[in-house]
Amino acid sequence: MEKCLKIAIVIVIFTISWQICSAQTVETKPRQIHSPRKATIYSAVLPGLGQFYNKKYWKIPIVYVGMGSFTYLAMQNQQEFNRYKTAMLLRQDELEDEFADIYNDQALLNFMDNYRKNRDLCIIGTVVFYAIQIVDANVDANLFDFDISDDLSLRIIPQPVNNQFTRTPLPGIACTIKF
Repeated sequence: MEKCLKIAIVIVIFTISWQICSAQTVETKPRQIHSPRKATIYSAVLPGLGQFYNKKYWKIPIVYVGMGSFTYLAMQNQQEFNRYKTAMLLRQDELEDEFADIYNDQALLNFMDNYRKNRDLCIIGTVVFYAIQIVDANVDANLFDFDISDDLSLRIIPQPVNNQFTRTPLPGIACTIKF
């Protein structure tokens, strides 16, 4: 009887310890791969979406302010170009325009060329800003899992350097990088 009691106690202790051990297992989720390709495609389809995918939310307003500013300036320059172009066309038809007593024909042509050039530069700026945000999303996605540990340091100390010709020590600096 005593032997059965000891076996029962051992079984109960084993069962309790088994339940405790199994309760302590940690379920690990499979590591999701952060895809630079996906970030690049997202950013190309909708500017700022690649930054959202990379969890760099603070960059999204920068993307839209930059592209919006260039677009706004391009539209303003186009409106001014159209204004001077209309005045030039009215003068060619020998009609009255808003700049009749202010500017001559050459001045209107100069204004038109200036606004056309500024409009074209703003369009190029918009395209360049669009390309930069795509590259930024790609680089951020590539560096998403990059681990920067706290023990990264640079130590600069004075160290004498031997002169090869005179064999005398000279003052110098030694740089030590610790990874």
